Amino acid sequence: MARTVLITGASRGIGAAAARRFAEAGDRVAVNYLRRKEKAEGLAAELRKKGFQAESFQADVSKEAEVCRMFEEIRGAFGPVEVLVNNAGIAEQKPFADITEQDWERMFQVNVKGMYLCARAALSGFLQRQAGCIVNLSSVWGLTGASCEVHYSAAKAAVIGFTKALAKELGPSQVRVNCVAPGVIETDMNAALSAETMEQLREETPMGAVGTPEQAADAVFFLASERAAFITGQVLSPNGGFWI
Repeated sequence: MARTVLITGASRGIGAAAARRFAEAGDRVAVNYLRRKEKAEGLAAELRKKGFQAESFQADVSKEAEVCRMFEEIRGAFGPVEVLVNNAGIAEQKPFADITEQDWERMFQVNVKGMYLCARAALSGFLQRQAGCIVNLSSVWGLTGASCEVHYSAAKAAVIGFTKALAKELGPSQVRVNCVAPGVIETDMNAALSAETMEQLREETPMGAVGTPEQAADAVFFLASERAAFITGQVLSPNGGFWI
């Protein structure tokens, strides 16, 4: 049965791969973006050309009014959100001593507050239907911590705590909440890393490779599928053995 799926930050990387994966399964896909309008609209058009249902929706997930507007627009286009993929996020490499208060606040506003606002916007529909699914995107650094990425690691660790607590609260309402914490993935977010750093990360990964957005998207799709109907409050980390 087709579902209405909202994927935040879906104009590129894991989000775009997830949008393709859900659309190919027959779901109605809402492609959220902040600034990359051309990419988001291009992705939605690509999916529609293949016969799938997809539309792009602009919103800053860290702003309540924009999130509420987006959910209403999605409802008008596709019906209420039934699966929420909280993928939107930012990253930054910086020594701890150089992290400003503004850096810290922005990291948590996008990576944590954005998930809170989107989950809250979806909640009334989930509770009314006594059904729903949320998949939050964390990172392997939320599990292990990363040098020179303290604010990013802390925010991604908060996502894991958010996931586990919300899963316990919403379980009696038949709403599942899970988390994907990818290892090193070939995305635009990691494109700023030097070739030397990427090679070092490959060498540190037992499988000798970095992951693809599609591999991470497969983990997201699985947790949102009926095959994971008895799974909630869990963290799935596709990382090639980087963290075990």
